[in-house]
Amino acid sequence: MTKFDQAKLVMKARKLQKELQKEVITAEAGNGAVKVDITGEQKIKKIFIDPEAVDLDDIGQLEMWLEEAVKEAIVRSQKLAAEKMQPMMGALSQLGM
Repeated sequence: MTKFDQAKLVMKARKLQKELQKEVITAEAGNGAVKVDITGEQKIKKIFIDPEAVDLDDIGQLEMWLEEAVKEAIVRSQKLAAEKMQPMMGALSQLGM
């Protein structure tokens, strides 16, 4: 692989990273009581809690819903990143990455 090809690959990777920064995935739990927005870079953007759906006397349930929503958001974010990276994987392996 030439230096030019390597430079092109690095530019593609940076472009992909910027795309992932803009992607927002929403996961929910508790039939919509809790929603988590996360970027393709796995950074949480926002957590929504529906006060009508939450029983403040059962904080354990809310904690469970938050955990479920965050875990699901991370899984979806990882899947999205893997799908977008797939076309580049062969070229990256030639660079020893």
